[in-house]
Amino acid sequence: MTDFSSFLAPDLGQPARLIHVVHPDDFAEWLAQQPARSRTAVAASKVTGKAGNRAILPGDTAEDWSMLLVCNEAESSPWRIASLGDGLPEGTYRLAAGEPGAAMLGWALAQHKFTRYRTTEPQGPRVLLSGEPARIEEIVRLAEATAWVRDLVDTGASDLGPAELEAVVEALAKKHGAAFSCIRGDALAEGYPMIHAVGLAAVKSRAPRLIELEWGNPAHPRIALVGKGVCFDSGGLDIKPSSAMRLMKKDMGGAAHMIALASLVMAAKLKVRLHLLIPAVENAIAGDAFRPGDVLRTRQGLTVENTNTDAEGRLILADALTKAAESAPELILDYATLTGAARVALGPDLPPVFANDDGLAADFLEAAAASHDPMWQLPLWDGYEDMLKSDIADMVNAPDGGFAGAVTAALFLRRFVPKQIAWAHVDTFAWRPAAKPGRPKGGEALGLRAAWGVLKKRYG
Repeated sequence: MTDFSSFLAPDLGQPARLIHVVHPDDFAEWLAQQPARSRTAVAASKVTGKAGNRAILPGDTAEDWSMLLVCNEAESSPWRIASLGDGLPEGTYRLAAGEPGAAMLGWALAQHKFTRYRTTEPQGPRVLLSGEPARIEEIVRLAEATAWVRDLVDTGASDLGPAELEAVVEALAKKHGAAFSCIRGDALAEGYPMIHAVGLAAVKSRAPRLIELEWGNPAHPRIALVGKGVCFDSGGLDIKPSSAMRLMKKDMGGAAHMIALASLVMAAKLKVRLHLLIPAVENAIAGDAFRPGDVLRTRQGLTVENTNTDAEGRLILADALTKAAESAPELILDYATLTGAARVALGPDLPPVFANDDGLAADFLEAAAASHDPMWQLPLWDGYEDMLKSDIADMVNAPDGGFAGAVTAALFLRRFVPKQIAWAHVDTFAWRPAAKPGRPKGGEALGLRAAWGVLKKRYG
């Protein structure tokens, strides 16, 4: 794991190169106040004051230089100076005016690389100084959690199956003194029949399981975090085309988010009784794969007519949500890479959040805005409940026609959460299709900072 603490340090007046961050609207006035040598360097670099322009500004000696970045990002944005975190030479830096604040996160994350499958030369750190040292510890934890999501999602499915996901949670439990358990085999088939059915076709070494962690004082409010852990999704017998299967190593992105969120909760010692549940499976194809038309029994007792084996995530989540609810938590959060419909509606950057509680939904949107981790609320529209009707069972898992796919998936999950428990479901993409400063192409934590903001507000 990257040592994010090496990228940030308290500002004690030590030598450091300056970074001038100038808004486009202020550029002309700023430039007029600079010495002639700086104005010459700006002109030579063809800086016009457009966002993203940058230049090296000379000092009194060859080694005495500073950096100009024209930026229109808000001062509260984590990504304000992220483009410099990976681009400047090794050394120590401070802002010429103001404090970096939240931008420390983007600065640190820009220096993280997923190197499991590459031979790379190590680079020295770019250290950013802050006059707000009390903020550094949480920024480091957020960077670690974000990078953990990215790394888990980027890992190939051959190296991250249900057993490896179990090992990740077990190591996390040991680190924080939490209780760990894992249900497999006959106990899974009996108690969690949909998790068992979805993962049945996988080879023995990649058998399905329900991974659990519990931590915290039992006297504190109980919360449950549930993450979809489909370590690879072929689509099952309703097999995906190769273009859709290409990224299905990321179908455990919900689990990655909830594991990382659990780590934040425990590291900050929030006053909660934490219950983490990860249903971990591989949706494979074999002679014993579950079939379209099969009627599956759920842990809750409802029966589900399987109309699409590629709508498997909601099946395993249903059993895990049922288990979470049995302990009567006051809050359940589930994250899942659940539907393509959510991407069609909102694109890759904007995860929809569904909630059965208006206050919880408002908390998510407030935290998303404050942390620059955008989300959008979609409705649990009761009028679409009829789409889940089955002719032969209590419900179907995937309605015909494809209308409102993200909404009907959320309505399916709602059947397994008692009304008196506040619950939110986030349909995250867990992937960034194109790189941005501090955010490389690949696995991504989308909605993690927002969820952390919600829990901090409620239990911090």
